[in-house]
Amino acid sequence: MPQRFGRPGLLGTIARTAVISGTASAVSNRVNRGMAERDMRRQAEAQAAWQGPPQGEAPAAPPQPPAPQQPAATDRVAQLTALADLKAQGLLTDEEFAAEKARVLNS
Repeated sequence: MPQRFGRPGLLGTIARTAVISGTASAVSNRVNRGMAERDMRRQAEAQAAWQGPPQGEAPAAPPQPPAPQQPAATDRVAQLTALADLKAQGLLTDEEFAAEKARVLNS
């Protein structure tokens, strides 16, 4: 069978599309989960501040928000690899890549 050069065939295009779609879904889900946790924490703090201490009691120490769970190092590596793949495919600009990379490394 002769070798193909140049553009990928139909199966290669389908496989690449599936990888891109999966990566985008994973990144989107991670961002949404982080935003939901942050919103719940802010809402709990606002509700506690609005209610204030009960009548006749000394104010208690403010509740400590739960410590954010640090993603495993392999999770960060996977996210950075996915971002690099998206950039290599031309789906992310240099600025978008830098912003997402900083977000992953600072989370």
